[in-house]
Amino acid sequence: MKILMRMPFELLFWTIALLLLGTADLHTHGGDEHFTLCPLSNMGFNWCPGCGIGRSIGHLLQGNFQASMNDHWFGIPALMIILNRIVVLIKIKLKNRKVLNLKYKEERYV
Repeated sequence: MKILMRMPFELLFWTIALLLLGTADLHTHGGDEHFTLCPLSNMGFNWCPGCGIGRSIGHLLQGNFQASMNDHWFGIPALMIILNRIVVLIKIKLKNRKVLNLKYKEERYV
């Protein structure tokens, strides 16, 4: 639990989001009512420029590339952007950890 508390919130958020999308039971968007955080959908609009990106990423993580492209074309770039951000956050965390360890060692020797 201590490890989770020391991890940056953004790193936890993106990692958990991808894990949930990868294990989600995806369904096609249609006449079925489903929960959404989309403000345009909640205001009653039928079209949203980002509608389907989450399902597209979920299909990618499950290996269904055709369904991913059918849901939204930006799913592949979005997944690459999120994965890049996770890698950058891990590198920052590791770099900060090394700097802190070095400072601690210097303080002990002085």
